[in-house]
Order: sequence, then structure tokens, then C-alpha cells
Amino acid sequence: MGRGAWSWIVPDGLWEIAKLLIPPSKVRPQGDGTQDTPDETLFAAIIYVLVSGCAWRALPPCFGISKSTAHRRFLIWSRAGVWGRLHEAVLHRLDDAGLIDVTRVVLDTAHVRAKKGANSQARAPWTGASRVPRCTSCRTRTDCPSSSASRPATPTTAKG
Repeated sequence: MGRGAWSWIVPDGLWEIAKLLIPPSKVRPQGDGTQDTPDETLFAAIIYVLVSGCAWRALPPCFGISKSTAHRRFLIWSRAGVWGRLHEAVLHRLDDAGLIDVTRVVLDTAHVRAKKGANSQARAPWTGASRVPRCTSCRTRTDCPSSSASRPATPTTAKG
């Protein structure tokens, strides 16, 4: 691919490494749909999104695939472990060529799973939502629970 149609986004040799790691695509059960997009094109589109940082919906039309196709294949390949194995394969190639020194390594937090279980119920006092929604259309009505006229005085609103 390095000298092919997608050489402007995929570096030389990367497609040759990646194509061995990509699982074969499965026929989707929707029937007579569109022809399966070549993996090479999908790989280039995914690399474009990952490198540029654009949203999937902003995928340029030059790839000739829909954003949902590119995103779905990205998810399939992610679940199959393609990106981690590609990373390792590239590192091994660089090491074999003597182009990288792996004796000193830095861990990128993008590769470390985020811890779950933080207390999402606790709120900082300045971000707590009011239990009563504000209503601007019924300020003069006292029977409306959202009316500012019917609110009891609080330490911040009481005059004294």
C-alpha cells in the first residue's frame, strides 16, 4: 500500500504488516447489499480517523465508504485485537532493524484500562442540581411548584 492509492495516509510497509493480522470479513445477513469494501480501503479510512482525530461522521468521501461501515469495522478489528498486535508487530520490526531501543520504555495511558467504580452519586457542592426546576413562565402564580413566588426562603435568599 505504501506506493498505492492510500500512500498519503498509510506509511510504507504498514499495510503489509496489518493485512496479515486482519480477520476475514463475514458476510452480513442483510442480503443483496453493497459489495464488500476492500480491507485496504477500510484500513486507510480508519488510520485517517485515528491520525487526524476527526469524528467518524467527518470521514472524507474520497474513501468511498460510509462512516458506519468504517466505524463498525474498527470495532470488529478492535475486539479481535488487531491494533494491539499491529503495535507489537511494528515494534518488533523496528527492534529487528535496530531502529528502536526498548531498554527504556514509557507507558502511554491510552493503553491502560480506566478504573471503573468511581462514586458517580457524589457531586461537588457547586455542581449539585436543584430538585425544583426553574420556571420563568409562571413567576406570579403561587400554586405552581416551580414558581419563584412559592419557594420558601433559604439562607441565601432570605432577607434580614
